Amino acid sequence: MSVPTGVSNASTTTPPEIEQTLAMLSGHRSVLGYMVLSRGGTVSIIKHSGVVFEGEQGRKYAGLIERIVESVQTGLEEISGEQNEGDEIRFLRIRTKRHELMISPAERYLLAVLHDPSS
Repeated sequence: MSVPTGVSNASTTTPPEIEQTLAMLSGHRSVLGYMVLSRGGTVSIIKHSGVVFEGEQGRKYAGLIERIVESVQTGLEEISGEQNEGDEIRFLRIRTKRHELMISPAERYLLAVLHDPSS
């Protein structure tokens, strides 16, 4: 799997209440890591925690998460048609045999949390 072009790292300061929430998330024993990504244009990793999201692997996850959200949103728009115009994804939860990926998209950011549901 190749790294999508346009995926980069960015550093931004976050408000204290968000920092507190992220610290609580990363402190949970089943959480393997989290990523906060920018949306629109180039996907940027704003903040991350956990070894699984470091370096090249983190950039792969960032591109994959963005593609998953875009794909599901496109499918939702195709199914909804004009009757549910403006409907948006609020939360995605993808579970595999080993992990669970939870994605919370907002207008400008994505929060993705990877955890081990067996912990």
